Amino acid sequence: MNVISVDELKLKMDKGEKLNLIDVREPHENADFNIGGILLPLGKVQTMQIESIDNLKTEPVIVYCRSGNRSMQAAMLLEQFGFENVTNLAGGMLAWEAKFGR
Repeated sequence: MNVISVDELKLKMDKGEKLNLIDVREPHENADFNIGGILLPLGKVQTMQIESIDNLKTEPVIVYCRSGNRSMQAAMLLEQFGFENVTNLAGGMLAWEAKFGR
C-alpha cells in the first residue's frame, strides 16, 4: 500500500489529474464535508460489497477517511481483493481540513 500526503493530493487535484478517490467514511460524514470521492463506507468494503468500484481494480485509487485509520484498513482489504494500486491518504480529512479548510 502506498501513502500520499494531503499536500501531494491537493497538488494532483490542482493540476487536474484524473483521480479515483474513495471515501470510506459513513454517509453523514461524507455529507458534512467531502472532496469528491466515491462514497463506499468501510463496512461495505469489509463485507466485499465493492461492485461499484470493480472497474478500478487496475487503476490507481486513493482511499480516505476521517483520520487515515479506516482508509488504511480499507486499502489493505482492497489489495487482498485484487486492487493493484491502492494509496492511503495520510491523516485523512482531519489533515485536509487543518491544512486547507473545507
